[in-house]
Amino acid sequence: MFKIFPGFHLLENLHKVSHAQKYHPSAVAKRLFKLAFVLLVTLTLWNIPSDSFGIEGLTIVQQRVIAIFAFATLMWVLEVVSSWATSLAVIVLMLLFTSDSGVNFMTDKEVVGPLLSYKSIMGTFADPVIMLFIGGFVLAIAASKTGLDAVLAKVLLKPFGTKSDNVLLGFLLITGLFSMFVSNTATAAMMLAFLTPVFKQLPPEGKGRIALAMSIPVAANLGGMATPIGTPPNTIALKYLNDPEGLNMALGFGEWMAFMAPLTILLLFISWFVIKTIFPFSQKTIKLEIEGEMKKDRQTYIVIVTFLVTVLLWLTDKLTGINSYTVAMVPVAVFALTGVLTKYDLEEINWSVLWMVAGGFALGYGLNASGLAANAIKSIPFAEFSPLIILLISGLVCYTLSNFISNSATAALLMPILAVVCTAMGDSLGSIGGTATVLIGIAIAASSAMVLPISTPPNALAFSTNFIKQNDMVKIGLIVGVISLAIGYSVLYFIGKLGLL
Repeated sequence: MFKIFPGFHLLENLHKVSHAQKYHPSAVAKRLFKLAFVLLVTLTLWNIPSDSFGIEGLTIVQQRVIAIFAFATLMWVLEVVSSWATSLAVIVLMLLFTSDSGVNFMTDKEVVGPLLSYKSIMGTFADPVIMLFIGGFVLAIAASKTGLDAVLAKVLLKPFGTKSDNVLLGFLLITGLFSMFVSNTATAAMMLAFLTPVFKQLPPEGKGRIALAMSIPVAANLGGMATPIGTPPNTIALKYLNDPEGLNMALGFGEWMAFMAPLTILLLFISWFVIKTIFPFSQKTIKLEIEGEMKKDRQTYIVIVTFLVTVLLWLTDKLTGINSYTVAMVPVAVFALTGVLTKYDLEEINWSVLWMVAGGFALGYGLNASGLAANAIKSIPFAEFSPLIILLISGLVCYTLSNFISNSATAALLMPILAVVCTAMGDSLGSIGGTATVLIGIAIAASSAMVLPISTPPNALAFSTNFIKQNDMVKIGLIVGVISLAIGYSVLYFIGKLGLL
């Protein structure tokens, strides 16, 4: 994956280490124990009497959805297998045991209740949000293939000069900018590769190397907040906010950026101050040497024009009437027709993320289409809950979980639950700006989680450089993460109170 990106060797080495750890004999035994526990809980929920749940009118199909939801939650939290593999298992389980194309003796409609549409379950992988992801991946692949990313890095970093603190700011801002439109994992790998010659200029006894190495994951994580395609939690939030059968808010790409981009820039500057204060440079100047040249051919110009047009269409989606999902398919078509994108380049698309997200959508579909969400709303007095408490608790839960498991998995888990809760609370959420405040808050919390090397792939990549100790990452990740949460939620609450969401 991402073989064409500068810094791919970092991703490859990280994968090898992860694979060795995962399949160590002691790790295998531990995973088998976890799997046994997950299956025990799942089968218990699957087979206990329906009235045990305290939800009036609960059907067998709805009970199975609960069991599958619990299965997904435990598999993601305990990391028994890869997140995408869990999502794939969720889709298969729902097809076999809850759909109108399931096992005959397990899906008798007269016995188990109304069944889910198998077409709709399978259709989660062709959801418009998935197309948005693919568009973002294709743009990133084309930029790297033509050398546009390296040239952009050179050009954009040049104005920051040679003063060490300014170079640090440059790497923070440029990494954040790239992360808005490119996978934060690929961005981190690329920018860490650009840092390699810089590290050689810095004395090993100083803290400058730590500062620069830490700047990349911090900026990659925060930068992803700014656009709907920056990180999966954003796109998942957009899915539930814009669902025609749900909230149907028609929140556009430009509207998201209008709020989140300024917040992201503010947080990047705060991160710069925190990092340079805790890890000051002993060497006051750094000479930047970034390798890589842009190809000067027809394909490169096609990529540049298409990239600019795509971003422009995203930012003006309300004016043109073309939504962000449709726009995302424009570069795919243009690059395919002009030969920029080949069948081999399709291998570089991060399919595991797409499967991960699709599984989360399948869970959300199951909750709503089975009638489970409606029954839960009737059985639990959500309307009596404090909107502010819901906002704060959901954010803290997301932040905590995202530090230990994939933030995509966390968002896929929490979004459908919170969509149900928020629907049940009705007008009471108006005091904080409605459901949008809660769901966008989850996206902020997910991107703020960066305490451990395992918290995000950018963190793991930076840690693999050996310039950062775990306590260094904990220190910066905790400070920046808490500040990000506090400012993000404060701004979100203020905007919600003003009714701007």
